[in-house]
Order: sequence, then C-alpha cells, then structure tokens
Amino acid sequence: MPFLEIEALEKRYDREHVLRGVSLGVDEHETLAVLGRSGSGKTTLLKLIAGLDAPDAGRIALGGRSLAGVPPQARGAVYLSQEPLLFPHLDVFENVAFALRLRRTPDAAVRRRVGELLGDLGLADHARKRPDALSGGQQQRAAFGRAVVAGPALLLLDEPFGKLDVETRASVQALFGRLIHAHGITSVFVTHDLKEALVVGDRFGLMDAGALRVYGSRQAFVDDPATGVRDEAGFWNALQRGDSQRDADAA
Repeated sequence: MPFLEIEALEKRYDREHVLRGVSLGVDEHETLAVLGRSGSGKTTLLKLIAGLDAPDAGRIALGGRSLAGVPPQARGAVYLSQEPLLFPHLDVFENVAFALRLRRTPDAAVRRRVGELLGDLGLADHARKRPDALSGGQQQRAAFGRAVVAGPALLLLDEPFGKLDVETRASVQALFGRLIHAHGITSVFVTHDLKEALVVGDRFGLMDAGALRVYGSRQAFVDDPATGVRDEAGFWNALQRGDSQRDADAA
C-alpha cells in the first residue's frame, strides 16, 4: 500500500472544476514530481493534502490513516511554497529550530541537529543573521531546513524554487535531492519546469486541466509527447547541430 494514497479527488470553486477524479500513490521515502502549467490544479492538490482546503469528493490517506476531518497541524505534512515565510524577528538558527522548540526538544539536541543541518545547507556561517540579511537562495534554503528538521511524514513543495535565478535554482535543486533522500522524507513536488521535475523526481505525474496522469517509470514520462521531454531534447539537439555546422563553416 502506498504511504500517501489519494483516490478520486474532486474539487470545484463555483463553476470551475479544478480537480477531476485525481488519484495517486506515493511510496515511503519517494518524491513524486508533478509537472503542470499554471492553473492546472497543482497547488489545489497540495492544499487538499495539507488540509488547507477540503475536497468535494474523494479520499486522502497517509500511512494507512484517512485524513478526513484531520486538521492541518495533526497531519504530519509540511507545506512549502516559493515564499520562504521566515520569521523576521528570529535569526536563521532559531527559524530552523522553531519546530524543535515547540516540541520542547532538549537544547543540546537542538544545537546538534540544527547545527548539522545548517552545515548541510551551507548556512553555518549565517546562523545568527536575520532573514533580511540573506539572499533569496539562502532564505529558501533556511525555509527548507525548517521544514526538514521537524522530520515531517510528508513534505509538500509548491514551486519552492520558482523565484530563484537559474544558477541558484540549480544548486538548490541538487541540495534538495541530497537532503530529501538523506532524511528519508516522502514528498510531492509540483512545478511547471520540466527540467526541475526530471532533476528532483523519483516518479512523475502530469497535471492538465485538473486531471492527473502518473507514470510508471521515468522512461514512460520521457516517451509521452504530452510531457514535452522529446521536444526539449529535440530543440537542444538541433541547436547543437547548428553550432557544429557554423563551426565547420567558419573553419
């Protein structure tokens, strides 16, 4: 049985049919990357899983437990968007430590766990800085650290790197991949960026007009013309051939 199991999820807002019979399963310690355009229903799906909104029909279960009627704070899921939403009055260390402080984790354990994580995030030298002294990439890494340190059963990521520049985004994507597997976290990562989906995902889904298709393998995702992988590869291959031809002509 999948760790996260969703069956026939439906959601409407007035006359807009946002989710249409969405079903999926995510195994424990797996990342499902869901690709889709803006307005396809990706954010709504995450909000229903997180308990920030309620479905009109369907079932959501986590670890074999139905989440019907379970409030967001009791679901064991953490929702992370492209806005870092760090506490401006707390430094980086205390932002990351926040969930552990709420749990009254002993101070020695907080120092050890947060210190190790800040090292992994490349933020050890920024531990006592306030968020407004950090770059956008550093803020997003701190927000990611705050989500991970709590050891959530499920991490829900809504275009979390969407506002970062290309170079920073690539480095944070690689960091995400390393940490998510090191900490054994199950996650659903939604994005409109094809390359990002391929970098972060273990398995893949395509959301279109509220309907979701989940692929059995990476190759199946690549082979489906609807995902755009073939078109993307064709573009770069054509560009490379053009560059090679220009070099040959110049010689």
